[in-house]
Amino acid sequence: MSSLFTKIVKGEVPAYKVAEDSQFLAFLDINPNAKGHVLCIPKKEVDKIFDLEEEVYQELMRFSRKVAIALEKTIECKRVGMAVVGLEVPHVHVHLIPLNSMSDMDFSKSIKMEDEEFKKLASSIHVNL
Repeated sequence: MSSLFTKIVKGEVPAYKVAEDSQFLAFLDINPNAKGHVLCIPKKEVDKIFDLEEEVYQELMRFSRKVAIALEKTIECKRVGMAVVGLEVPHVHVHLIPLNSMSDMDFSKSIKMEDEEFKKLASSIHVNL
């Protein structure tokens, strides 16, 4: 059965896309830790990050770096944090989270955003790529 992220890649589930190329997709997390929380995923469904082929792993990091740089241009923050946890969806994903304090990395809480705010933010990040 396809993961939620594979369904997003296939267009079966909507997402607030930020960046995309032939191998990877970046979109806003709908339960963000902080405004601008982005998930970067490989389009090919792989459960664990260290099960990725070496080259794909390196390319995912390059893709994530580009998105993180765009995030820093878009969201006022001290830095962009990165986390790979992988317990909630069985599909490799890199969390990029604008940080102003350590509590912004707390995955047990999230902020609420409206649809229009997500759309505007996704567009703003995309422009800064």
